[in-house]
Amino acid sequence: EVQLVESGGGAVQAGGSLRLSCEASGVTLDDYSISWFRQAPGKEREGVSCISSADGSLYYTDSVKGRFTIASDNAKNTVYLQMNSLKPEDTAVYYCAADFAGVCESYIDTSYPVEPDEWGKGTLVTVSS
Repeated sequence: EVQLVESGGGAVQAGGSLRLSCEASGVTLDDYSISWFRQAPGKEREGVSCISSADGSLYYTDSVKGRFTIASDNAKNTVYLQMNSLKPEDTAVYYCAADFAGVCESYIDTSYPVEPDEWGKGTLVTVSS
């Protein structure tokens, strides 16, 4: 059984930082692309970042480039999202998702997004101005 458990959300002021963690079980990070999505109130869910199982390539949506960093620790089967210089518009529920041999370009900044198969329950990030 696949389980993805997010942690690390919270409330911060603009300009602050948070690190989200996604602890995975029932998947091997070598085989599954792991992505972070977010959904703000009243908005559609969007892909934020992804790490590809194929070659470890990293992907970011334009609005977080230079501020967010995705990284994996395969020994801990955990993927992290380091979020710096947070803005109020980053406020959302952040979800970790996994897809076997997933194609990161399918999740982020695409006109025809595909959703991964496996999802965590999400962690709330609130950024105040």
